[in-house]
Amino acid sequence: MHIETLRAYCLSKKTVTEDFPFGEATLVFRVKGKIFLLVALDADPLQFNAKCNPEKAIELREAYPAIRPGYHMNKKHWNTVVIDGSISSTFIKEMIDDAYDLIVQSLPKKVRDGLQG
Repeated sequence: MHIETLRAYCLSKKTVTEDFPFGEATLVFRVKGKIFLLVALDADPLQFNAKCNPEKAIELREAYPAIRPGYHMNKKHWNTVVIDGSISSTFIKEMIDDAYDLIVQSLPKKVRDGLQG
């Protein structure tokens, strides 16, 4: 998966915005102002940090060498995913979906209801 594909997929989700609050090398995706994914644009191979359920985060790290504790993030809630070809694009999209959904579920009910369905 290339950065263009990853970016387009993230932006296809409801109310997602992107910005560069940490400098021009880190692209941040937010839903209603809350970060769900960060991409290191200067990394080779490409990698991103995704929000993750703590139990699932551990399972993923144990199952995939390309998934590690979140770099510069709370390692309990974030994973770094290295896009090195060992993880399918479909599974990468599932991790992005999970990160987005995790943030949506943390939003107030009124805001959440406007994003679902």
